[in-house]
Amino acid sequence: MITPRENLLRVLRHEKPEWIPIGAHCDPYNQPSREGMDAELAARLGEVRWGDESSVNLARYLGVEITDWFGVPFRITRRNVTVESVRDGDVTTTTWHTPKGDLREVVRMCREDNGAVSSNWTEHLVKGPEDLPAFSAIFEDEVVEPNPEALERTRQRRRLIGDDGILMGSMDGTPLGMMYRIYSGVAVLAYLWADAPDALRDCFAVMEASYLKRVAVGVQSDIDVLVSVDDTSTTAISPDMFAACNLELTDARARLAHAAGKFYFHHSCGLIRDLLPLYRRTTMDAVHAFTIPPVGNVTVAEGRKLLGDRITIYAGLQQLAGPMQDRKAVRVDIQAMLREARPWDHFILGIAGYPNRTMEQMRFVIDCCREACD
Repeated sequence: MITPRENLLRVLRHEKPEWIPIGAHCDPYNQPSREGMDAELAARLGEVRWGDESSVNLARYLGVEITDWFGVPFRITRRNVTVESVRDGDVTTTTWHTPKGDLREVVRMCREDNGAVSSNWTEHLVKGPEDLPAFSAIFEDEVVEPNPEALERTRQRRRLIGDDGILMGSMDGTPLGMMYRIYSGVAVLAYLWADAPDALRDCFAVMEASYLKRVAVGVQSDIDVLVSVDDTSTTAISPDMFAACNLELTDARARLAHAAGKFYFHHSCGLIRDLLPLYRRTTMDAVHAFTIPPVGNVTVAEGRKLLGDRITIYAGLQQLAGPMQDRKAVRVDIQAMLREARPWDHFILGIAGYPNRTMEQMRFVIDCCREACD
């Protein structure tokens, strides 16, 4: 039998795997309920933090592939821009002092009794066209270079995974995606797109120049896959906006990854059905976090048709997020999805922890997948 790592790589090379890979993911936002959890696993997970070994530990406990999520090992220094943050409980206010003016953002952390955390911007950096010069100055001022300590941590994580899976290097999404997710929010982006299109595009060009330097560092590290975390969704942008801003950009990132012998994934955990024909025009290797109903709006069958036979679908097991009372219905739904994915030559499943879902429920969903493959 081949190793889990080789089985995953077969899929990415468009070869038929011996079994459908299932990658497990755990982070502060996506972690399983501690209810009924094995004490040893609970101790290993502890307080889940970004970049820790939680996904590795969860995958090994569940007996599935490791598709670990690790930050790209670059560091950023600034010459003329300074940053100051003030924390008041779970609210952090950050002020950016740039040569072209000051910008402020406010982030609130939300903590649940079950250990889950999330955050949201109550005030974004970019509030209108007048903020774009100062915002661009932040990226113009950046010096991006390899971080030796982070490079060594990446090597160590790769050794820890071994033949049990792959290491994915996560980094910023597209400038368009980062703008609505983090820097301006959807509403302000809509006004910028309509009222200051040239200034916005100029800003995006400055951002991407810095992001490409991060890509260049990442693909020279021990990661197997570079993942642009874009959270792309037509709830926030239109297909025309994606086409205008992201087709050439995606290919440029993919070229750097491929030249270094890495794969390039585009993370899209939103409503993406109408974006898939555009994805097909790019050289991305996979749509990561391909989101099926009831959370998303596109089935695996539709995805295979719209993406063609080159781009891998890395689909989340959203059945775990839906109603779990009728186990028979859950099993039937999973079996139908896996039939749509045949012949499984460019298809990977992903399972993430949910604070309202137990390990028993996660195991049930995984068992349903394995039953369908027998």
